[in-house]
Amino acid sequence: MAQHNELGKKGQELAVQFLIENGYTILERNYRFNKAEVDIIALQNDILAIVEVKTRSSLDFGNPESFLKPRQIQNLVKAVNYYVETSNLDVEIRFDIISILKENGNYTLKLIKNAFFHF
Repeated sequence: MAQHNELGKKGQELAVQFLIENGYTILERNYRFNKAEVDIIALQNDILAIVEVKTRSSLDFGNPESFLKPRQIQNLVKAVNYYVETSNLDVEIRFDIISILKENGNYTLKLIKNAFFHF
């Protein structure tokens, strides 16, 4: 597996662990719909948290959270709409980003709630 894939996989594992430790229930991981992949779909109380995980090994090209592009956001929204409709959920939806930076073997995690809006 390529090194960047391993870093991404490790980042997602850290994100899931963080969410569980903070009271979230993980409903889906790597949920796919058409061209979109939703990293994590989790429930916290009555809020459906859609979590995109961005992991980087340096800040050379910017913060990890800045790597979410408008087209990717559009695809995420479509996927989540489909998920909510087919699951018959009546919940508030929030789009979050977990930004993870690996430096000197240590991981720094930052949760950004309401990272973008879906309307």
